[in-house]
Amino acid sequence: MDIFKLDKTYDFISKFPNAVKLSVVLIVISLGSILLHGGPNWGVEFTGGTELQVKFPQGPEVKFIKASLEGQGYEAEAVQQFGLASDHEYLISFSPKVVSFDQIQDFKQKLNEVIATTPEYAGAEIQRIDYIGPKIGKELVQKAIFSILLACIGILIYLVFRFEFGFAIGAVIALFHDTIITLGAISLTNKEFTLAIVAALLTVIGYSVNDTIVIFDRIRENMAKSLQKNFGDVVNEGISQTLSRTILTGVTVFIVLIPLFFLGGSVIHDFAFTLIVGVLIGTYSSIFVASSFVVYWRKRKSANDNS
Repeated sequence: MDIFKLDKTYDFISKFPNAVKLSVVLIVISLGSILLHGGPNWGVEFTGGTELQVKFPQGPEVKFIKASLEGQGYEAEAVQQFGLASDHEYLISFSPKVVSFDQIQDFKQKLNEVIATTPEYAGAEIQRIDYIGPKIGKELVQKAIFSILLACIGILIYLVFRFEFGFAIGAVIALFHDTIITLGAISLTNKEFTLAIVAALLTVIGYSVNDTIVIFDRIRENMAKSLQKNFGDVVNEGISQTLSRTILTGVTVFIVLIPLFFLGGSVIHDFAFTLIVGVLIGTYSSIFVASSFVVYWRKRKSANDNS
């Protein structure tokens, strides 16, 4: 099914300068938010410590939760809403110094006492309690960063062999663009950076590069067919011819992600949120970021060849 006419060529090249400006603004906002927050809001998997998920009949204020726990000698490192606001679920994190592994059972018993004796907590339920040692947390941070970088390097090597060098660099720039902006969205919404988020980011990278390769393949085919044409016109044709496929793929993915986001429950909420942002940004970058770099690279190459 084609929602855009295959024989019609849209002018994307003229939109590239404004698209680049928009990308720069989004990246600056994303990096600014990450820096202001002191880096990602690492989940307990990465920092180590104890994390519990509690569901309340009605959502008490974060300040009240912190104060009531501190009154029992348990100072929470972070208390944040988990999932949708209507779920009234909170993630509460403690450092290993506050709750060590051998104190878990005593902590759980004391927590049940607090819930039973605090009117505001009436009907509250502890969904889960997780403990991860600080050493394992540091190892997971390193492995998470390494997995993302390794994915980008592997994609770069693959694209260098399949396309020209400029195409490969454009695709990898788009991947970093998507990753930074998605991380910025996570930071702006103050969501915890967990292993589920890492999985979502790797999925976004795969989606984005697949979208980019489809467009690059069509541009390469048109280059072979139209040797006398201006390269900018070839790029416009390639993007226009794959536009229906790009949009329909994105819409199909959203049809799945939107119900997961709203109805999938708190466990999958942040994963779905990351994918929604990543797919949206990935679709945009495949058209405007990766292709605009290829056009720039070609111009520089032509200028150097003529000089």
